[in-house]
Amino acid sequence: MIEEEFNFLLITMDEVVRGEEEAAQELLPGFRFFPTEEELISFYLHNQLQGRRREIHRVIPVLDIYSIEPFNLSRYSGERCRREREQWFFFVKQQDREARGGRPNRTTSSGSGYWKATGSPGYVYSSDNRVIGLKKTMVFYKGKAPTGTKTKWKMNEYKAIQDHQTSSSSTPELRHEFSLCRIYVVSGSFRAFDRRPLEVCN
Repeated sequence: MIEEEFNFLLITMDEVVRGEEEAAQELLPGFRFFPTEEELISFYLHNQLQGRRREIHRVIPVLDIYSIEPFNLSRYSGERCRREREQWFFFVKQQDREARGGRPNRTTSSGSGYWKATGSPGYVYSSDNRVIGLKKTMVFYKGKAPTGTKTKWKMNEYKAIQDHQTSSSSTPELRHEFSLCRIYVVSGSFRAFDRRPLEVCN
């Protein structure tokens, strides 16, 4: 079902994205990109980890988001999110220092700010109540750590678990090669991310 929706999404992109101005006129409100957390992990992230469906990069590109200020990330987003004002999605490759057991560098290249984890990581569950991934929330701070100023920019970092676990009671083992990150700005109104809006307006 998710794969059928993705194929339809690509067809829609081919029909809609024909240059920036033309696409802006033809883009229908019902075709905005609102994946659930289960879809992000089970379809998009798993396909990225397995090296399948390279066309998903048209929707979620690979990018070193930590080196770029969050307010500039929208220009690097996929075709379906380029005009989105609510959220943007990126695959992030594991850093070399992280692969060697160190902590990832989450400071922008310009040194203007940094991402800091907030709260405790939580598991993401499938519709049939299986653990399929781990979600970590981060906040962007302007300035130098640890005395930066908190901003309204936030991130959900998703990591998938190994397909095969040695025991159902064991702690899930994570896949670290790539993570999937959702970048968004905290607004005054609340809408649960993991539910598609009943009505989408321009």
